Amino acid sequence: MREHESTMRRGRRKFDDDDTNFLKRGRLEPRLAEEPDLPETGDNWSSWDGALHGPQPRPDWVRTEHAAVDDELGMLKTGKEADVFLVRRHVPGTTKVSMLAAKRYRDGDHRLFHRDAGYLEGRRVRRSRENRAMANRSSFGKEMIAGQWAVAEFGALSRLWEIGQASGLVRVPYPVQLIGTELMLEFIGDWATGEAAPRLAQVRTDHDGLADLWRQMTDALSVLARAQLAHGDLSPYNTLVRDGKLILIDLPQIVDVVGNPHGADFIARDVRNVAGWFTQRGLRVDADELLERLLYEAGLK
Repeated sequence: MREHESTMRRGRRKFDDDDTNFLKRGRLEPRLAEEPDLPETGDNWSSWDGALHGPQPRPDWVRTEHAAVDDELGMLKTGKEADVFLVRRHVPGTTKVSMLAAKRYRDGDHRLFHRDAGYLEGRRVRRSRENRAMANRSSFGKEMIAGQWAVAEFGALSRLWEIGQASGLVRVPYPVQLIGTELMLEFIGDWATGEAAPRLAQVRTDHDGLADLWRQMTDALSVLARAQLAHGDLSPYNTLVRDGKLILIDLPQIVDVVGNPHGADFIARDVRNVAGWFTQRGLRVDADELLERLLYEAGLK
């Protein structure tokens, strides 16, 4: 009998709940009536921790404090791929405040994908399964594409911010952070009123003002070309003007003009879009000469 009991003990299967530290999976904990970790002031704690951060040195206004909170103040803009919201990030009880534009890319069921293919030709991921999913526009593939838009724009803004700080020839909003498909960047506008800076298309100025804006535009395009990049969707509607300075925005479709077989076409389209606007307002510009120069600077000629 003892031998049989000993054999049973030796062969006995050990289950998970034999562990004294095991928590019964079937036991439900009572739900709290409200979220226990919300700040006393503000909508939510700052999402700085755990995010991918923008390039250094960071501007002084970037709030990195653990005590900072975020207040969502409303929608700034709705677009084809994303909606943009105004967020006030501040440390309660202090004057430490920053105003951010939170760009939230829509999920695969709520975005427009009819123009993705051309932009994505120069972008590939390592796994063939993911490449096939994006090519077939499956639900998983659309989520992959949404993530690529956010990552591409964050990377482009980071790179151009650094180039702009060194050269002074191109200006973009500072990219504060990236979490998933939410990109938070510098709000370009009046921080006191929350009013965004006007788009180039809204600007009314004299001949000299137009000439100066055209010079800034060609300088920015030259910087992009020398970096072998094209904005991909440049127009007077995704360019802001603050204190007379031109600022490029909306760069998720940034194009590697060497890696993309249609790179030269994207440069040409950017040039035509902006040159046409200046021409319509009475400024004589040579779009063909500019295009030839940009193609040369990009190494495509």
